[in-house]
Amino acid sequence: MMVKLLDKINYPVDIKELSIDDLKKLAKEIRKYTIATVEKTGGHLASTLGAVELTIALHYVYDTPIDKLVWDVGHQGYAHKILTGRKDKLHTIRQYGGLCGFLTPGESEYDTFGAGHASTSISASFGIASARDHKKEDYKVVAIIGDGAMTGGLAFEGLINAGSSRKQLLVILNDNTMSISPNVGAMRSYLTKIVTNPLYNRVRDEIWKTTGALPTGKGITRRILRKVEESLKSLIVPGLLFDEFGFRYFGPIDGNDINIMVNTLENIKDINTPVLLHIVTKKGKGMHLAESDPVSFHGVAPNNGKKKKTAKEKVTVPSFQNAFGEVVCEIGRNRDDTICITAAMKEGTGLVPFANEFPERFYDVGIAEGHAVTFAAGMAMQGMRPIVAIYSTFLQRAYDHIIHDVALQNLPVIFCLDRAGLVGEDGATHHGVLDIAYSRCIPNLIVSAPKDGNELRNLMYTALNQTKNPFMIRYPRSPSFDFDEKGQAELILIGNWKKVLTGKDVAILAVGSMVKPSLEVAIDLAKDKISCEVINCRFVQPIDEEYLKSMIKKFNKIITIEEGTLNGGFGSGISGWLTDNCYSGTIKRIGIPNKFITHGNRDLLLEEIGLNKSGIIQNIKEFLSK
Repeated sequence: MMVKLLDKINYPVDIKELSIDDLKKLAKEIRKYTIATVEKTGGHLASTLGAVELTIALHYVYDTPIDKLVWDVGHQGYAHKILTGRKDKLHTIRQYGGLCGFLTPGESEYDTFGAGHASTSISASFGIASARDHKKEDYKVVAIIGDGAMTGGLAFEGLINAGSSRKQLLVILNDNTMSISPNVGAMRSYLTKIVTNPLYNRVRDEIWKTTGALPTGKGITRRILRKVEESLKSLIVPGLLFDEFGFRYFGPIDGNDINIMVNTLENIKDINTPVLLHIVTKKGKGMHLAESDPVSFHGVAPNNGKKKKTAKEKVTVPSFQNAFGEVVCEIGRNRDDTICITAAMKEGTGLVPFANEFPERFYDVGIAEGHAVTFAAGMAMQGMRPIVAIYSTFLQRAYDHIIHDVALQNLPVIFCLDRAGLVGEDGATHHGVLDIAYSRCIPNLIVSAPKDGNELRNLMYTALNQTKNPFMIRYPRSPSFDFDEKGQAELILIGNWKKVLTGKDVAILAVGSMVKPSLEVAIDLAKDKISCEVINCRFVQPIDEEYLKSMIKKFNKIITIEEGTLNGGFGSGISGWLTDNCYSGTIKRIGIPNKFITHGNRDLLLEEIGLNKSGIIQNIKEFLSK
């Protein structure tokens, strides 16, 4: 029986003596192993399949981990994990206690810099290269940016700064024409033009090869031909963007050809100025379904989402994401002043139906959350009603834009924060647990959280019904609990909470996703003769002061429950209000502790931090017994 190459590969040193033919075989084995593993466990797939040859070539040519590889959008890195001592743990990826789905220095010395969000690699790499030079150390630094991350403004801030430094830094642009959704905008068009115009590099190489062979005077000749080269650039390469930034541009080359990749990296690795290597790869390479549909196979569910169906299988309620998608289409049909904006997450935020039905009113701005918010502010300034759909964790990147461009000018932009709370397997970089804390301190901003899909609709229409304030709606990655596709919207008085259960022993103030479990907890506690009043606190800001004034007269024990950080969260706000109003009772705040929560099944994580039903019951009983 033939021994697989991959069986003998555990670390990059193990591939150093392999032939190019062996490296090609290894690439096939890594793809096969990755597909077989990820289809069982779930995880990101198409991106890492396209980057296999790139990963092998980098570890073959460079001396890692002494030389530093800085990955962008870390879901490209499964092959990197396989080659750096984590092959036998790949089956644990994104599972509780297992490998992280992204790159994190705490997991391996080969993970130079954490990579969960996008567009960070160039800035981080330039920082590492600068530290190297300050300390007079000797190693190479490589940034690998791809999957649409070049559409983010931070990437260009890094390029501009690094290009003017003349420090050794290699930036590899892994161009697969995709982020999660297809890439958009001028940069996509620019890269496409370069890919379809490789003539410049061929002509330039021939000129320099020829003049390098000339006898005396070749220096003068080359100075003259430098001017000719600039003219060639203007004629053949559109924009001269990277050269003008100070990077020596090479490419585009076939990033899925291991021979070309190795030779190219060997030839450019010792250039001691900033270099940008443009490679073209196929997202999903080696798996026909992923190649033909890279959007669907960007990430896959365990067993590729397959499950056995039974005749009695019940139709479940839609996710909040899908309920949102239906509501915005409904709104779009009723109001032609509404538009939808997202940042490279059309599929993830549920906006595909709206984009299909109203293409002229849909804007995907790429991985550029800050631009999305300020763009929406410009729209709102002229009387349009923009709905900005961005994951909670990604909106953190646009914080100043929310404050300065929207809230300060009191523009009625509607922010819809998907994945608010714990998201599960994507882990700490993607948990949306800070938005309540970072939003409730912003003046003018209304902050809300629906308990179900029907209330999501009501809050959407309530937001549109007013024009004086920006309006934020946060909802979790979970089923929407209750959603009537044909339901009618009801306007809600802003700041008004709703009592869902009357009680006398303790008041439970629950936010959004915690309303349903709080109600279930109250019903269970009633069996133990504990009477709970449950309040749906659908507005985090402003709070319902009228209810609070009545509550402090009735209860000497109050509990707040939120799927958000306790530091500065909803409970902190209520605690502060109670203190200011001389409340003499006691308060218990239940939520997410002040630490970064690991990756794993969402229900398991909620259990770990005591935000599941049994954990809440235990918390309440302990609180009441004191």
